Amino acid sequence: MVAKKSVLVTGGSRGIGRAICVRMAATGLYVLINYKGNIAAAQETLEMVKAAGGDGELLQFDVKEVEQVKAVLGGFIENNPDKPIEVLVNNAGIKDDTLMMWMKDEQWENVRGTSLDGFFYVTREVLNGMLLRKSGRIVNVVSLSGLKGMAGQTNYSAAKAGVIGATKALAQEIARRGITVNAVAPGFIHTDMTGDLNEKDLKQLIPAQRFGKPEEVAHAVAFLASPESGYITGIVLSVNGGLYT
Repeated sequence: MVAKKSVLVTGGSRGIGRAICVRMAATGLYVLINYKGNIAAAQETLEMVKAAGGDGELLQFDVKEVEQVKAVLGGFIENNPDKPIEVLVNNAGIKDDTLMMWMKDEQWENVRGTSLDGFFYVTREVLNGMLLRKSGRIVNVVSLSGLKGMAGQTNYSAAKAGVIGATKALAQEIARRGITVNAVAPGFIHTDMTGDLNEKDLKQLIPAQRFGKPEEVAHAVAFLASPESGYITGIVLSVNGGLYT
């Protein structure tokens, strides 16, 4: 049995996650596309992966629900020893913006749960196999908001800042086992999540004078996920057109 190494991308059905899936397909890894509920979008991403010359499959689970992670992701790992997860991209995230004085409990819990709890549950499930094989790449998609904070995003900024801290800590725990842990922090990127923003005004704040493309974030992720990046760990790579470094 010849093993075919895999990459798991959480929140892979749309936006930055989709671009990462397509970019990773070009590396020869088997692409595991996690999605929560939009099967049509996830299926479209899988078709794009195959069109790019790759192969993969869909894994439906909510990253913030530990039992789903254990059942679906844990089940895949147990039943597919020939497809070990060599690369994990923790990309799943949601935003639900409002000023903190008006923020409801569920707005805090859902945003924090998807980014921070999801990072923990998914990474823990994948990590044991990486430790046994003494190889692996973990790349966490965080945000400009997690680095500098953004008004109206106390929940999102806190969640992404938490993942940044966890990235740096975990990198130190497992570097000796040949596993790297890094983060990519996008600024304003053209996705569904930025569709309601005033691009005309905001791009004046960006030295590059434009929003980024999902493919540009995917390129940064692929660099950190590559075998050649084995001496880079514990960093946060900003992809923001010079807005904040």
